[in-house]
Amino acid sequence: MGALIRIDAVTKRYRGAHGTVTPLNRISAEIPQGRLVVFMGPSGTGKSTLFRLLNRLENPDEGEITYRGIPLTKWDPVRLRREMHYVHQTPILFLDTVEENLSYPLSLQGEKASTDRMREVLEQVGLPESFLKRPVDGLSGGEKQRVNLARSLMLDPPVLMLDEPTSSLDPKSVETVEKMMIRIRDLGRTVLLISHDREQAERVADMLWKLEVGRLIPGEVMG
Repeated sequence: MGALIRIDAVTKRYRGAHGTVTPLNRISAEIPQGRLVVFMGPSGTGKSTLFRLLNRLENPDEGEITYRGIPLTKWDPVRLRREMHYVHQTPILFLDTVEENLSYPLSLQGEKASTDRMREVLEQVGLPESFLKRPVDGLSGGEKQRVNLARSLMLDPPVLMLDEPTSSLDPKSVETVEKMMIRIRDLGRTVLLISHDREQAERVADMLWKLEVGRLIPGEVMG
């Protein structure tokens, strides 16, 4: 079977006040289906830039990315973002209650979210059903992060892209989210995780890839 995601000689540049910055410089890699891949590296080395390219929030300046053998530029962006769902580091909960936020992604697809499904995804991130009626304004930072994750799980995406999803969580919640990532991988989904925590990578990753000074160093198989 070929790669689910193929990154071929991709370069991304930004022009700034102090000249051109190139966070990604002709990087190439293949991501197989059903793996949990962790991306590590110092801040500013292109990890979030790569996720933005994979989600077509931006396009490469050079090179090409394909998903399921099709260039990203040929995908409808809405469909692509449901297939490859990006969970940002900072949670954005823009509706009043947890229930409204969880049901929103499916409503955009003309589908109705069942209470059973919402209860299930809350359980996966370690929150009780009683949270459905909670106003999001009263949630702690860690609770908002978990609701943000649960909202993404409502779509059951084939590829889940997580940008430091445990950065504001307590150790018990970190363990819950790590188990959730592994369970999703075990169901045949693909999980891409940005993390600064080497110990976390050792606990969850199938493969550890490093980004350093514009280069992607793939392929360290864990375990």
